Amino acid sequence: MTETYKKKLIEVAIPLEAINAASAKEKSIRQGHPSTLHLWWARRPLAACRAVLFAQLVDDPSSHPDKFPTEEAVEAERKRLFKIIEDLVKWENSTNEEVLERARAEIRKSCGDELPPVYDPFSGGGSIPLEAQRLGLPAYGSDLNPVAVMIGKAMIEITPKFKDMEPVHPGPKGRTHYRNAEGLAEDVKYYGEWMHDRAWESIGHLYPKVDLPNEYGGRKATVIAWIWARTVPSPDPAFADVHVPIASSFLLSAKKGKEAWIEPVVDRQAKTITYRIRTGGTKAEIFQAKAGTKAGRGANFRCLLSGSAITANHVKKSGKAGRMNQTLMAIVAQGKTQRVYLPPSSEHVAVALTATPRWKPEIKLPNHSQYVGVLGYGFESFGDLFTDRQCVALAALSDFVGAARKQALEHALSAGLADEKSAIEYADALSIFLYFTIAKLSDLANSLCRWEPVAQCPRNLFGRQAIPMIWDFAEGNVFSKASGSYPVVLKGIFNAFTKNTFHAPNEKASITQADARHFTAPSNNVVISTDPPYYDNIPYADLSDFFYGWMRYSLKDIFPAWFSTVAVPKHDELVADRMRHGGADAADKFFLDGMTDAMRRMFGQSSPDYPATIYYAFKQSEIESEGIASTGWATFLQAVIDAGFAIVGTWPVRTENASRMRGQRSNALANSVVLVCRKRKATAYTITRAEFIRALKRELPPAISELQAANIAPADMPQSAIGPGMGVFSRYKAVLESDDSPMTVKTALQLINRELDEYLGGIQGEFDADTRFAITWFEQAGMNKGEFGVANNMATARGISVESVKHAGIIESAGGKVRLLPRDELDPDWEPESDTHLTIWECLQHLVRIHQAEGVAHPTALMLKKLGSRAEATKDLAYCLYDISANKRQDAKEATAYNALIADWTDLSREAAMVVEDAGSGQLDMNL
Repeated sequence: MTETYKKKLIEVAIPLEAINAASAKEKSIRQGHPSTLHLWWARRPLAACRAVLFAQLVDDPSSHPDKFPTEEAVEAERKRLFKIIEDLVKWENSTNEEVLERARAEIRKSCGDELPPVYDPFSGGGSIPLEAQRLGLPAYGSDLNPVAVMIGKAMIEITPKFKDMEPVHPGPKGRTHYRNAEGLAEDVKYYGEWMHDRAWESIGHLYPKVDLPNEYGGRKATVIAWIWARTVPSPDPAFADVHVPIASSFLLSAKKGKEAWIEPVVDRQAKTITYRIRTGGTKAEIFQAKAGTKAGRGANFRCLLSGSAITANHVKKSGKAGRMNQTLMAIVAQGKTQRVYLPPSSEHVAVALTATPRWKPEIKLPNHSQYVGVLGYGFESFGDLFTDRQCVALAALSDFVGAARKQALEHALSAGLADEKSAIEYADALSIFLYFTIAKLSDLANSLCRWEPVAQCPRNLFGRQAIPMIWDFAEGNVFSKASGSYPVVLKGIFNAFTKNTFHAPNEKASITQADARHFTAPSNNVVISTDPPYYDNIPYADLSDFFYGWMRYSLKDIFPAWFSTVAVPKHDELVADRMRHGGADAADKFFLDGMTDAMRRMFGQSSPDYPATIYYAFKQSEIESEGIASTGWATFLQAVIDAGFAIVGTWPVRTENASRMRGQRSNALANSVVLVCRKRKATAYTITRAEFIRALKRELPPAISELQAANIAPADMPQSAIGPGMGVFSRYKAVLESDDSPMTVKTALQLINRELDEYLGGIQGEFDADTRFAITWFEQAGMNKGEFGVANNMATARGISVESVKHAGIIESAGGKVRLLPRDELDPDWEPESDTHLTIWECLQHLVRIHQAEGVAHPTALMLKKLGSRAEATKDLAYCLYDISANKRQDAKEATAYNALIADWTDLSREAAMVVEDAGSGQLDMNL
């Protein structure tokens, strides 16, 4: 197919490793990241969005043969553009105007100085429009979910309106000059503190101080948290009138040397359970404390009074009957330099019980037991997830949002804002960010926050995309200055403004509420970049109701048009939700039809001059059970292709930190794939299955070779190879099977994967005979012993003998048995220059051995340098052995070793290039 458009960088090559490293690092950013404004699930990393947009808009140098007539010139220009991206994705450069302007200049140059608008019809947490805006592009987006719309409006649409404006509050100003959103941030802080003070005046009596023992100063101290356990009636008839705790843990502090835990004191005669605080202790005592009253997985416990089992059925029955209560087990107070753990106080229990909420969220909990773990225990509405005191506190703060807005409006008018309309807009904007403090607090101030004994603080509910059941929980003091309090939350919101920028070079931005199947872009010439929900995604609309209830309560009087529904719209959310649609078939059809409609909408409104980029988030469990041709992935691709797009590239984007169990260098697939799509030509025609396979065999090998040259990690190769493979499949109107039925995407994926396997297998023919023997032996026997006769036949077929392979130093042959030598048995003093029987097998194994010990360091780079012209063959072998280890032998440890080496190949090559030969000594050394 002859292209009639200029290829963009993303259609040819991108510095994937730098993008992935920056995306993973971003996960650990806690202060100043836009995500700290309001929680949103599965938010795309800003680094990846920024890089993808840049590469989506900037021409690949191959599109300008007049400027770059040779391959060397093209490659040099690509490296220059890569360097811009590598600088662009660094978190510390998010506010670096020099770096950003360099990127904007390249975009303007490729776009003829007329910047196209970017549109994201699934804008969610707003990462893509925000980064489009940062790059100087008109940024637009829409989402069906009102919580997502509010987040997007706050970041992209509202904040730029008040760029470089001074705060309006009448108090002392924090600085003399305000940049970007610093003035707005200061006002959020001022009015947020005002709300805090008014709420304390109103309900501070519900948060009493506690008397410290003499050894801790004997003074009144602020409570940080109250530690509660849920209780149910004892299942033993002799104690049926007594509530007993069901607690996952009694551990309070796991800090070495400062261990503390709750010890239940049981009096069977009096039928009572009281609690005291213990410190220090043996390992056995700490282990027992950590176990609480658990007696197995789920809701299975033991009765402290009788020792009898408290079954999950008993717990559920008690919850449904309204007989699940809670008991105070400990109080955490703020000492002079540390947490002080105190036994429960009847006075504090009595105060907590006096809290009477006049309002609490009434939205019903969704019937999704997979994501909502509290179902079946008596929880009916989102309001049930909070204690009465928490509801009182959150409602009180929410009540003061409107009052704070009224004050801000008066102050804005007094401060001489341009006109009354501007003053109203500013006060309205301020109220949104004040609501954000309540949203953040609600995630920490509910009865599903566990106490973290390592950090010694409450943990927020949404540590993952679900509402889990928590048996013992920490009720934080919202008026303290510790984690889980309003002052700490307010500080986090303030930092989100001041430590990052929402500095847009233009104000052309808008986020609206719209169904992606029916959105209307600002023109029919937009650049589409979007992150749609995947197939059977978690239903975020259901989880969003947790926040929507408080949002609507806080803001409905200020923005009545935005809150016309009592809950987040759900039926039209584009996920294959079996609960909503009455079964798997109906849910699948809804998703495929709806996503196809949304893609067609994108197709109709996207510019033909730029590719569209579409993110797809993989579920690891789906891939593990179904492989790369999984139902969700195939269904999604089918919708993209049916809409009229041709897929011209796929880039695997990793967003998880390498410290995680499934880290960057593990055997896990990438978290997301970015699809690069072009509009399929109207002249596209139909081909047969046989023609498709011939085209694959012709076009896929050189494409895979280019991916290998770009050092795509072996674990990412199946996803990366989909791009050129689906590029062949999707550029045709249809591929017909032998019965004239159209080939499905799932079948095409399977054929692409088969060709990838054949390509990797075909690489073997390029290696020396001894290496080919070792590959086959490894594939069949791994590192285990095998019969000499089998080995002899294998060697003879390759024109060598077993003795030859033994002489190469890669096998042991004795007593009629043969085995490959593990890396730790290879000669540690091996040098490629002095080996008279050198094999690529040895080159790789020695390189892996050193890499595992040293990582990207001088010894590894030195060995790579010594391999010289054999380095590329060594890398090819790593791909080959990864495929065998991961897909045929299911040897994750061995696969990870090869994957890690390739993942570091670019850095190693860079280091190896610095290694030079010392002419005086004849030795290799590092030229620093």
